[in-house]
Amino acid sequence: MDSQEALPAEGSAPSLETPAPAAGFREEALYGLRAAVPLAIAVFGFAVSFGIVARAAGMGVLAPVVMSLTTFAGSAQFAAASVLGTGGGVAAAIVAAVLLNSRYLPIGISVAPAMTGGVVKRFLSAQLVVDESWAVGHIGNGRYSRGRLLGAGVLVYAAWVGGTAVGLLGAHYLGDPERFGLDVVSPVLFIALLKGQITSRKALAASILGVAIALALVPFASPGVPLIAATAACLLGLRK
Repeated sequence: MDSQEALPAEGSAPSLETPAPAAGFREEALYGLRAAVPLAIAVFGFAVSFGIVARAAGMGVLAPVVMSLTTFAGSAQFAAASVLGTGGGVAAAIVAAVLLNSRYLPIGISVAPAMTGGVVKRFLSAQLVVDESWAVGHIGNGRYSRGRLLGAGVLVYAAWVGGTAVGLLGAHYLGDPERFGLDVVSPVLFIALLKGQITSRKALAASILGVAIALALVPFASPGVPLIAATAACLLGLRK
């Protein structure tokens, strides 16, 4: 879950690398759950915004809830809602979401050693590995605690799905989200995500190029296409 993505800076959360891993799964899961409380509060508010924006985009009530249950990724879901809300096609929305979720490939590889059990068990556990639980689950030296991952993941998952439902129900009474400035939530989210990624000249160059590509295509391309095309700038990162 990407809402998050800048949430660990809350400051009130316990240290993500201490204490040392407890002996049992139960203790580790409880630690992960406690550490994720402030993150879950922020995720809930973020999910409420998604529910409101999704309904305003014409996604109905059932589709956003199912999407939160199965996709569980804030930035990707906002991207899909933005594309659909501006008249883009389903294919463009899906591609945009998949591109934003591609970060979970290296995240999945990093936590794989901690995910024990059969295929089904690991598959279900992987659903709870998002940015927040990944941060809480890290115990140092590239190692992860399965208990912390799942404890944090369960709480964040409940906050995301519950917040989505509340936002969808509230949208009925709220009306047009532009009245409260909620239409800018999606672009502000991506700007916040981008800020944390610009750590080098190469990253800055890729960001500027991506913005230029998107702005150049917006006047005549179908909604969603500028977002997808802008990701071509990420190819700069492949240069050594």
